[in-house]
Amino acid sequence: MADLNISRDHALGLAQARKVAYQWAEHAEERLDMECTYEEGKTSDTVRFTRSGVNGTLEVTGSSFELNAKLGFLLGAFKGKIEKEIEKNLDELLAKGAAKKTAPKKKA
Repeated sequence: MADLNISRDHALGLAQARKVAYQWAEHAEERLDMECTYEEGKTSDTVRFTRSGVNGTLEVTGSSFELNAKLGFLLGAFKGKIEKEIEKNLDELLAKGAAKKTAPKKKA
């Protein structure tokens, strides 16, 4: 078994980070065939994800994302590729979330 541990700090706040986490979970379900459950908390949320050969969590706070996963024997051989793909996807979603947070409000 191989472990994946990915950490990202952000300045989105919990409400915007929650939106990013929902997008990540949707991507994981649609593109990676994962089964995700989302648990909202007062100060943090947890996305639990699983499929054959992998299971883990994405912990979401107002200032960070912490992804921890265990890869089974077969997927462990592809740990580097899987890790890079998850990092790329998470970084893209965080960048979009930051852009939305800083975008000026439109006047009515």
